[in-house]
Amino acid sequence: MAFLGKLNLSKFPEGGLIIVIIVLGLLLAVFGGEIQRPKFTTNPEGKRVRLMVVNQAGQQVPAFERVNKFFNPETLTQIAKDTSFFAIMAIGMTFVIITGGIDLSVGSTYAVAAVAGALVMSPYGPSGGNTATALGVLTTIGVAVLAGFLNGAMIVGLSVHPFIITLGTMAIYRGIAFILAQGQSIGGFPQGFRDFIRQGVIADLSLVPLIVMVTICVLGGTLLSRMAVGRKIYAVGGNEIATRFSGIQVGGVKLLVYILSGLSAGIAAVLSLGYYGAASSGDGQGYELDVIASAVVGGASLVGGKGTALGAFLGAIILRLISTGMVILGIPQNYSQIVTGTVVIAAVLLDELNRFLANRRLLATTARDKKEIAVAPPAVQA
Repeated sequence: MAFLGKLNLSKFPEGGLIIVIIVLGLLLAVFGGEIQRPKFTTNPEGKRVRLMVVNQAGQQVPAFERVNKFFNPETLTQIAKDTSFFAIMAIGMTFVIITGGIDLSVGSTYAVAAVAGALVMSPYGPSGGNTATALGVLTTIGVAVLAGFLNGAMIVGLSVHPFIITLGTMAIYRGIAFILAQGQSIGGFPQGFRDFIRQGVIADLSLVPLIVMVTICVLGGTLLSRMAVGRKIYAVGGNEIATRFSGIQVGGVKLLVYILSGLSAGIAAVLSLGYYGAASSGDGQGYELDVIASAVVGGASLVGGKGTALGAFLGAIILRLISTGMVILGIPQNYSQIVTGTVVIAAVLLDELNRFLANRRLLATTARDKKEIAVAPPAVQA
């Protein structure tokens, strides 16, 4: 307790998010109860198979074990996998939100990029080699970056609010995905590509999405905190007019962040193609709410000038824990959107409260300094 009392979260704001994650995990572990799960073992070929035991009648039957509903490999693996897709896009969204913008088309960008990549790889079939995989990955990334570029170009060139532009492109990109896919699910990708993405280390935990997620978090954090372009992004969100008069190309910065948002959606789409092995026009439906919520819960301010890549990553974990907790506690999934929306509103209100208190402290400090100057004795002339 003494440590918590000395902990200064103002120097490490993500520390509060880490505490929330720990508390949520402990609550789910304590109140979630137990569940009976089949036991698995590894055969000589290295594959996981059901463990069989001999019962009293001499018959081989599947073995079961009772595990905690939350602290078990299957649940933790599912949380890690789901978090990776959303966290990657949330980091890209954080760049946009820091500048005071918004990207409502991220889910549709994810869908149209996935469909385009699927159309390129599908004709090669499971026997397709590295060439098919490279073409599919480049197409997926290229389409997503193009979508982000178009968003930024229209926002900067037409001087229209990002909400309006991305609301329109959200419908446009979704419609393009539907036309390309013709309402069908597209599969049949090169097996080597799928095996690479889905290679596991613990149970069914796929290592590649986690490595990509952590890498993007590190790169995003480095760009924002250690590079000049990161300071420009914060400057645009903090005070766009002052930034413009200081000589910074505000339009170029805005264009860049929407390209980065599209890039993050494209990377998530590539991982999705390899993990699920199919793409359809309905992919990413409603993702924009979860992605924006992850960034906001992670500390990004919708008025701009505030946010971190690590915060977006931790925000995505918190939302996945809440979603998983609803399943564990038996709460119908119909309430998931309600809970997510409530969390977003609460995060925004908390940000506004922090902003109000910070302004009050600044005014109080300024008033105290002025009072001290007023009552200070005049300097004695030599």
